[in-house]
Amino acid sequence: MMETKPIKRALSLCQARPKRGQTLVEYSLVLALISVAAIAVLNNMGTQVKGTFSTINSQMADAQRAGAAPVTPPRGG
Repeated sequence: MMETKPIKRALSLCQARPKRGQTLVEYSLVLALISVAAIAVLNNMGTQVKGTFSTINSQMADAQRAGAAPVTPPRGG
């Protein structure tokens, strides 16, 4: 009977290790998924922001060509 205790202990340790590894793999996959989603969102936002600034730039250039007075930002205080 004495010999079964070390074997049971070894088996219990072997069963505990894969859970730790499995958890690490799961967290890694979740992190990878979040990273891919964040990159996609930021890439899309970057395109939209670029389009907005292009529109503003072209409207300001059109106004300048039409002879409109230059717009000065208000002085905050």
